[in-house]
Amino acid sequence: MRRFEFTGATAVVTGAASGIGAALAQALARRGSDLVLLDRDTERLDAVAVAIRAEHPGRRVHTHVVDLADASATAAVAEEIRQRHPRVRLLVNNAGVGLGGRFDQVTFDEFSWVIDVNFRAVAQLTHALLPTLKAEPGAHLVNISSLFGLIAPAGQTAYAASKFAVRGLTEALRHELVDDGIGVTSVHPGGIRTRITENARIGSGVSHDEYAAGRAQFEKLLTIAPQRAAEVILRGVERRRGRVLIGWSAKVPDLLARVLPASYNRLLVTGLNRGVVRPAPPVPAQRSADTARDAV
Repeated sequence: MRRFEFTGATAVVTGAASGIGAALAQALARRGSDLVLLDRDTERLDAVAVAIRAEHPGRRVHTHVVDLADASATAAVAEEIRQRHPRVRLLVNNAGVGLGGRFDQVTFDEFSWVIDVNFRAVAQLTHALLPTLKAEPGAHLVNISSLFGLIAPAGQTAYAASKFAVRGLTEALRHELVDDGIGVTSVHPGGIRTRITENARIGSGVSHDEYAAGRAQFEKLLTIAPQRAAEVILRGVERRRGRVLIGWSAKVPDLLARVLPASYNRLLVTGLNRGVVRPAPPVPAQRSADTARDAV
Protein backbone atom coordinates (compact mmCIF):
# COMPACT_ATOMS: atom_id res chain seq x y z
CA MET A 1 0.00 0.00 0.00
CA ARG A 2 1.47 3.34 -1.00
CA ARG A 3 2.10 6.12 1.51
CA PHE A 4 -0.80 8.29 2.54
CA GLU A 5 -1.05 11.62 0.71
CA PHE A 6 -2.15 14.47 2.98
CA THR A 7 -2.07 17.22 0.35
CA GLY A 8 -5.49 17.83 -1.12
CA ALA A 9 -7.17 15.41 1.27
CA THR A 10 -10.30 16.06 3.29
CA ALA A 11 -9.83 14.86 6.88
CA VAL A 12 -12.59 14.38 9.46
CA VAL A 13 -11.42 14.70 13.08
CA THR A 14 -13.67 14.22 16.11
CA GLY A 15 -12.92 15.76 19.48
CA ALA A 16 -11.09 18.58 17.70
CA ALA A 17 -11.55 21.40 20.23
CA SER A 18 -8.42 20.68 22.27
CA GLY A 19 -5.73 18.16 23.12
CA ILE A 20 -4.69 15.64 20.50
CA GLY A 21 -7.69 16.49 18.31
CA ALA A 22 -6.75 20.17 18.01
CA ALA A 23 -3.09 19.26 17.47
CA LEU A 24 -4.07 16.81 14.73
CA ALA A 25 -6.20 19.46 13.01
CA GLN A 26 -3.31 21.93 13.03
CA ALA A 27 -0.79 19.34 11.82
CA LEU A 28 -3.10 18.19 9.03
CA ALA A 29 -3.59 21.78 7.86
CA ARG A 30 0.19 22.19 7.70
CA ARG A 31 0.34 19.09 5.52
CA GLY A 32 -2.19 20.52 3.08
CA SER A 33 -5.42 18.82 4.14
CA ASP A 34 -8.86 20.41 4.29
CA LEU A 35 -10.67 19.79 7.56
CA VAL A 36 -14.04 18.74 8.92
CA LEU A 37 -13.87 19.18 12.70
CA LEU A 38 -16.36 17.83 15.25
CA ASP A 39 -16.75 18.61 18.93
CA ARG A 40 -19.41 19.54 21.45
CA ASP A 41 -17.52 22.56 22.80
CA THR A 42 -18.60 25.36 20.46
CA GLU A 43 -16.29 28.05 21.81
CA ARG A 44 -13.10 25.98 21.79
CA LEU A 45 -13.92 24.43 18.42
CA ASP A 46 -14.46 27.86 16.87
CA ALA A 47 -11.14 29.04 18.32
CA VAL A 48 -9.30 26.10 16.73
CA ALA A 49 -10.95 26.75 13.37
CA VAL A 50 -10.22 30.49 13.46
CA ALA A 51 -6.55 29.88 14.27
CA ILE A 52 -6.17 27.38 11.43
CA ARG A 53 -7.87 29.65 8.91
CA ALA A 54 -5.61 32.53 9.92
CA GLU A 55 -2.43 30.48 9.63
CA HIS A 56 -3.49 28.50 6.55
CA PRO A 57 -5.84 30.71 4.48
CA GLY A 58 -5.85 28.19 1.65
CA ARG A 59 -7.33 25.44 3.78
CA ARG A 60 -11.07 24.82 3.95
CA VAL A 61 -12.21 24.27 7.54
CA HIS A 62 -15.76 23.18 8.38
CA THR A 63 -17.00 22.64 11.93
CA HIS A 64 -19.87 20.64 13.35
CA VAL A 65 -21.01 20.94 16.95
CA VAL A 66 -22.31 17.57 18.11
CA ASP A 67 -22.62 15.52 21.28
CA LEU A 68 -21.50 12.04 20.26
CA ALA A 69 -23.30 10.57 23.27
CA ASP A 70 -26.49 11.19 21.26
CA ALA A 71 -26.87 8.49 18.61
CA SER A 72 -29.45 10.46 16.63
CA ALA A 73 -27.24 13.55 16.56
CA THR A 74 -24.28 11.39 15.51
CA ALA A 75 -26.30 9.92 12.64
CA ALA A 76 -27.41 13.36 11.53
CA VAL A 77 -23.89 14.82 11.47
CA ALA A 78 -22.57 11.76 9.63
CA GLU A 79 -25.21 12.22 6.93
CA GLU A 80 -24.40 15.92 6.66
CA ILE A 81 -20.72 15.10 6.20
CA ARG A 82 -21.55 12.55 3.53
CA GLN A 83 -23.62 15.09 1.65
CA ARG A 84 -21.21 18.02 1.93
CA HIS A 85 -17.90 16.13 1.73
CA PRO A 86 -18.15 13.15 -0.62
CA ARG A 87 -14.36 12.82 -0.94
CA VAL A 88 -13.17 12.13 2.63
CA ARG A 89 -9.71 10.57 2.56
CA LEU A 90 -9.02 10.42 6.31
CA LEU A 91 -11.31 9.75 9.27
CA VAL A 92 -9.86 10.16 12.77
CA ASN A 93 -12.15 8.97 15.56
CA ASN A 94 -10.46 10.81 18.40
CA ALA A 95 -13.20 12.03 20.77
CA GLY A 96 -13.51 10.15 24.03
CA VAL A 97 -14.68 10.43 27.61
CA GLY A 98 -13.47 8.91 30.86
CA LEU A 99 -15.18 7.70 34.01
CA GLY A 100 -13.29 6.98 37.20
CA GLY A 101 -14.48 4.29 39.56
CA ARG A 102 -14.74 0.54 40.03
CA PHE A 103 -17.64 -1.26 38.39
CA ASP A 104 -19.55 -1.27 41.68
CA GLN A 105 -18.97 2.48 42.15
CA VAL A 106 -20.59 3.65 38.91
CA THR A 107 -24.18 3.49 37.78
CA PHE A 108 -25.03 1.59 34.64
CA ASP A 109 -26.13 4.84 33.00
CA GLU A 110 -22.67 6.27 33.68
CA PHE A 111 -21.09 3.12 32.30
CA SER A 112 -23.29 3.26 29.19
CA TRP A 113 -22.40 6.90 28.57
CA VAL A 114 -18.73 5.96 28.26
CA ILE A 115 -19.52 3.07 25.93
CA ASP A 116 -21.74 5.33 23.81
CA VAL A 117 -19.12 8.02 23.26
CA ASN A 118 -15.97 5.93 23.18
CA PHE A 119 -17.21 2.94 21.20
CA ARG A 120 -20.71 3.28 19.78
CA ALA A 121 -19.98 6.67 18.23
CA VAL A 122 -16.71 5.38 16.75
CA ALA A 123 -18.47 2.40 15.19
CA GLN A 124 -21.42 4.53 14.06
CA LEU A 125 -19.35 7.22 12.33
CA THR A 126 -17.07 4.65 10.75
CA HIS A 127 -20.02 2.66 9.43
CA ALA A 128 -21.72 5.76 8.06
CA LEU A 129 -18.59 7.16 6.38
CA LEU A 130 -17.09 3.90 5.16
CA PRO A 131 -18.70 4.15 1.70
CA THR A 132 -17.16 7.62 1.38
CA LEU A 133 -13.73 6.29 2.35
CA LYS A 134 -14.07 3.42 -0.12
CA ALA A 135 -14.84 5.89 -2.90
CA GLU A 136 -11.64 7.87 -2.25
CA PRO A 137 -8.43 6.20 -3.48
CA GLY A 138 -5.77 5.87 -0.79
CA ALA A 139 -8.14 6.51 2.13
CA HIS A 140 -7.24 5.84 5.75
CA LEU A 141 -9.06 5.27 9.05
CA VAL A 142 -7.60 6.11 12.47
CA ASN A 143 -9.27 5.06 15.71
CA ILE A 144 -7.78 6.39 18.93
CA SER A 145 -7.86 3.64 21.51
CA SER A 146 -5.73 4.08 24.62
CA LEU A 147 -3.10 2.65 26.89
CA PHE A 148 -6.22 1.21 28.52
CA GLY A 149 -6.95 -0.62 25.30
CA LEU A 150 -3.78 -2.60 26.07
CA ILE A 151 -4.10 -3.03 29.85
CA ALA A 152 -7.13 -2.85 32.11
CA PRO A 153 -6.33 -1.58 35.61
CA ALA A 154 -8.74 -1.56 38.52
CA GLY A 155 -10.94 1.52 38.63
CA GLN A 156 -11.15 1.74 34.83
CA THR A 157 -13.83 -0.82 33.99
CA ALA A 158 -15.94 1.36 31.70
CA TYR A 159 -13.04 3.15 30.05
CA ALA A 160 -10.99 -0.01 29.47
CA ALA A 161 -14.03 -1.89 28.16
CA SER A 162 -14.70 0.87 25.62
CA LYS A 163 -11.08 1.17 24.53
CA PHE A 164 -10.55 -2.60 24.20
CA ALA A 165 -13.69 -2.58 22.03
CA VAL A 166 -12.22 0.17 19.84
CA ARG A 167 -9.04 -1.86 19.50
CA GLY A 168 -10.95 -4.99 18.49
CA LEU A 169 -13.10 -3.13 15.98
CA THR A 170 -10.06 -1.47 14.46
CA GLU A 171 -8.05 -4.66 14.13
CA ALA A 172 -10.94 -6.46 12.44
CA LEU A 173 -11.48 -3.53 10.06
CA ARG A 174 -7.78 -3.55 9.19
CA HIS A 175 -8.16 -7.11 7.93
CA GLU A 176 -11.48 -6.47 6.21
CA LEU A 177 -10.44 -3.33 4.34
CA VAL A 178 -7.02 -4.32 3.07
CA ASP A 179 -8.43 -5.40 -0.30
CA ASP A 180 -10.18 -2.03 -0.60
CA GLY A 181 -6.84 -0.26 -0.29
CA ILE A 182 -7.90 1.50 2.93
CA GLY A 183 -5.27 1.79 5.63
CA VAL A 184 -6.39 1.34 9.25
CA THR A 185 -4.48 2.44 12.35
CA SER A 186 -5.20 1.79 16.02
CA VAL A 187 -3.56 4.40 18.27
CA HIS A 188 -2.64 3.79 21.91
CA PRO A 189 -1.39 6.98 23.60
CA GLY A 190 0.33 6.99 26.95
CA GLY A 191 0.39 10.08 29.19
CA ILE A 192 -0.49 13.01 26.95
CA ARG A 193 -0.54 16.48 28.49
CA THR A 194 -4.16 17.51 27.89
CA ARG A 195 -7.19 18.66 29.87
CA ILE A 196 -7.96 15.09 30.88
CA THR A 197 -8.14 15.47 34.62
CA GLU A 198 -9.97 18.79 34.43
CA ASN A 199 -12.80 17.10 32.58
CA ALA A 200 -12.96 13.80 34.40
CA ARG A 201 -16.37 12.46 35.32
CA ILE A 202 -16.49 10.72 38.68
CA GLY A 203 -18.55 7.63 39.35
CA SER A 204 -21.46 8.24 41.73
CA GLY A 205 -19.92 5.93 44.33
CA VAL A 206 -16.42 7.44 44.27
CA SER A 207 -15.50 9.68 47.21
CA HIS A 208 -14.08 13.11 46.51
CA ASP A 209 -11.00 12.32 48.63
CA GLU A 210 -10.32 9.24 46.52
CA TYR A 211 -10.78 11.29 43.37
CA ALA A 212 -8.46 14.08 44.53
CA ALA A 213 -5.69 11.63 45.40
CA GLY A 214 -6.07 9.82 42.10
CA ARG A 215 -6.07 13.05 40.13
CA ALA A 216 -2.89 14.35 41.75
CA GLN A 217 -1.11 11.09 41.01
CA PHE A 218 -2.41 10.83 37.47
CA GLU A 219 -1.31 14.34 36.51
CA LYS A 220 2.30 13.32 37.13
CA LEU A 221 2.01 10.92 34.18
CA LEU A 222 1.04 13.61 31.67
CA THR A 223 4.40 14.43 30.16
CA ILE A 224 3.88 14.18 26.38
CA ALA A 225 2.78 17.28 24.45
CA PRO A 226 -0.32 16.84 22.26
CA GLN A 227 1.65 18.25 19.32
CA ARG A 228 4.21 15.50 19.65
CA ALA A 229 1.46 12.88 19.86
CA ALA A 230 -0.17 14.28 16.71
CA GLU A 231 3.11 14.07 14.80
CA VAL A 232 3.64 10.45 15.87
CA ILE A 233 0.11 9.56 14.78
CA LEU A 234 0.41 11.24 11.38
CA ARG A 235 3.79 9.63 10.71
CA GLY A 236 2.08 6.33 11.38
CA VAL A 237 -0.73 7.21 8.99
CA GLU A 238 1.71 8.27 6.28
CA ARG A 239 3.52 4.95 6.59
CA ARG A 240 0.26 2.99 6.90
CA ARG A 241 1.15 1.57 10.31
CA GLY A 242 -1.44 -0.79 11.72
CA ARG A 243 -0.76 0.18 15.30
CA VAL A 244 0.83 3.24 16.92
CA LEU A 245 1.92 3.39 20.57
CA ILE A 246 2.87 6.82 21.93
CA GLY A 247 5.45 7.07 24.68
CA TRP A 248 7.10 4.60 27.01
CA SER A 249 4.06 4.95 29.27
CA ALA A 250 2.24 2.93 26.59
CA LYS A 251 5.08 0.73 25.36
CA VAL A 252 6.20 -0.65 28.73
CA PRO A 253 2.71 -1.66 29.95
CA ASP A 254 2.04 -3.20 26.53
CA LEU A 255 5.13 -5.36 26.95
CA LEU A 256 4.11 -6.31 30.50
CA ALA A 257 0.65 -7.33 29.28
CA ARG A 258 2.20 -9.55 26.63
CA VAL A 259 4.64 -11.22 29.00
CA LEU A 260 2.34 -11.40 32.06
CA PRO A 261 -1.20 -11.23 30.66
CA ALA A 262 -2.88 -12.40 33.87
CA SER A 263 -0.67 -10.75 36.49
CA TYR A 264 0.69 -7.49 35.10
CA ASN A 265 -1.48 -5.42 37.45
CA ARG A 266 0.25 -6.89 40.51
CA LEU A 267 3.62 -5.89 39.05
CA LEU A 268 2.39 -2.37 38.34
CA VAL A 269 1.06 -2.01 41.89
CA THR A 270 4.35 -3.31 43.32
CA GLY A 271 6.24 -0.81 41.19
CA LEU A 272 3.97 1.97 42.46
CA ASN A 273 4.57 1.06 46.08
CA ARG A 274 8.32 1.13 45.49
CA GLY A 275 8.15 4.39 43.57
CA VAL A 276 9.29 2.71 40.36
CA VAL A 277 6.16 3.21 38.26
CA ARG A 278 2.98 5.21 38.62
CA PRO A 279 -0.03 3.39 37.20
CA ALA A 280 -3.15 5.36 36.49
CA PRO A 281 -5.33 6.33 39.40
CA PRO A 282 -8.99 5.53 39.88
CA VAL A 283 -10.00 8.58 37.88
CA PRO A 284 -8.39 9.40 34.52
CA ALA A 285 -10.28 10.55 31.59
CA GLN A 286 -10.90 12.57 28.64
CA ARG A 287 -13.90 14.55 28.14
CA SER A 288 -15.16 13.73 24.78
CA ALA A 289 -16.12 15.81 22.18
CA ASP A 290 -15.40 18.61 24.41
CA THR A 291 -11.81 18.02 25.00
CA ALA A 292 -10.58 16.15 22.13
CA ARG A 293 -9.92 12.79 23.18
CA ASP A 294 -6.82 11.89 24.79
CA ALA A 295 -4.36 10.40 26.22
CA VAL A 296 -4.41 7.73 28.34
